[in-house]
Amino acid sequence: MGSVVDRRVVSVSPDRSHAPQVNPLPVGDPRIERFLLGRSRAEGVFQDFTGRIRRRFAIGLDGRMDDGALVLSEDFLFDDGATEQRVWRITPIGADAYTANADDMIGEARGAVRGGVLRWSYLFSLKLGARRMRVRFHDTFVQTAEDTLLNVARVTKFGFELGRSTLIFRREA
Repeated sequence: MGSVVDRRVVSVSPDRSHAPQVNPLPVGDPRIERFLLGRSRAEGVFQDFTGRIRRRFAIGLDGRMDDGALVLSEDFLFDDGATEQRVWRITPIGADAYTANADDMIGEARGAVRGGVLRWSYLFSLKLGARRMRVRFHDTFVQTAEDTLLNVARVTKFGFELGRSTLIFRREA
């Protein structure tokens, strides 16, 4: 079999000022109560279990501390024009654990930070048109840069994945 020779010229420069940088994060981060304090924005999508994007959305967030807990107000705007509001109360428990509750949540979320990743799980009464369905969210948060937080949430019912939500949070300056 003959060989193909690519004759394009590639210039390689020792100047790495334009190369992407990955900054290591300290173990124990993200501290969600620090990251979401003040104003931030998020954009995301919901994909069904086949991977098809079903909904796009943006969220305006405003976080404030109240008696040791982060009170986080979320204002959602969906691609179909629908809006939704939710208020979370996120309470740090020790150095690496949290409890949280929010509107439409059944019980409370419990989670922990391990190896720089925050994971928590909770039951939620999800609005679907005129009805509601009880589902479980399995959230994973990873701080990817000083001002960026990635959240992937698997949504399950009876242990079967219905879909997943992927969000990128960015702090406002």
